[in-house]
Amino acid sequence: MIGLPIMAGTYFESLKARQEARRALEGTLNSANCLEFIAGDGTCINLVPLETLHSLPREGDVLLLPGTGVSDASIFLPGAYLVESIEHIYTASEGKGMRPNEARLTKAVARVTSLNPALMADASTNS
Repeated sequence: MIGLPIMAGTYFESLKARQEARRALEGTLNSANCLEFIAGDGTCINLVPLETLHSLPREGDVLLLPGTGVSDASIFLPGAYLVESIEHIYTASEGKGMRPNEARLTKAVARVTSLNPALMADASTNS
């Protein structure tokens, strides 16, 4: 009788670990519960946890994003970005006390375009 609850708990924990490993392999674990800002080619610019937001951006909004910094290896510079479209991804809520057919916002994806001027590699060409 003592071993049965222990065996059930062990099975449940191993099931959760397998699900997390599968999600990590799919690449969905890093951006879960986040607003993801992506460029036109699908490259991620920034991730923002949903719980830190008081509202989601709308199409046509201009945002100031930190990008990947200002180093030589930076692909996306800090600056202004225009929100072209936004997608909301919902999943079913599971657990005690949930309403029938309840869904939760799991992720939002905002496709943005840079409004930053193109920087020249060599500043001496302007002279």
